[in-house]
Amino acid sequence: MLCYLLGLLFTLRTHQHLYIGRPPIGETETDRVGWSPARAIGTLVGSAALIGLMSERLVGAAEEAAHSLGMNEVFVGVIIVAMIGNAAEHSTAVLMALRNKMDLAIQIAIGSSVQIALFVAPLLVMLSYVISETPMDLTFTTLEVVAVGLAVIAISQIADDGETHWMEGVLLLAVYLILGFVFYMLPS
Repeated sequence: MLCYLLGLLFTLRTHQHLYIGRPPIGETETDRVGWSPARAIGTLVGSAALIGLMSERLVGAAEEAAHSLGMNEVFVGVIIVAMIGNAAEHSTAVLMALRNKMDLAIQIAIGSSVQIALFVAPLLVMLSYVISETPMDLTFTTLEVVAVGLAVIAISQIADDGETHWMEGVLLLAVYLILGFVFYMLPS
């Protein structure tokens, strides 16, 4: 969690210049009209609350449907819930990619995973000792560790050269489909 918080400090304060996008051709920085910090924060908090509420309802409905279709808990958690719960991030990353802002698209996709791994998961484990009779842990099966390792290797290979093309997207989707199939085939 400390690494995540230091990452925020790095991104938002000490090295902010590395993350500021360039204005479109023909537009200068002074041509942009921005929101006040209070309006931006209010909109962000309101949007996050609404997205959280909608995601929670959608995930609940999807879990019921998945269980009625005989899908195992690991598949539901790793594939279905993750896909639905992060729909906002996925759609934003796709939108940025369509606008040819690949740096931002990849940063959104990777940032979401980093946020879950370094902040949300440890926070939930710590909170579980306070709010639950049976605390959570971060014990993973061998398959789950291998899947995370493969995902890290795949995105490292894709992002390493700083360029991308549609075939790399196809390969990333293939890795996701293969992992999804493997998790689906686990015994219930």
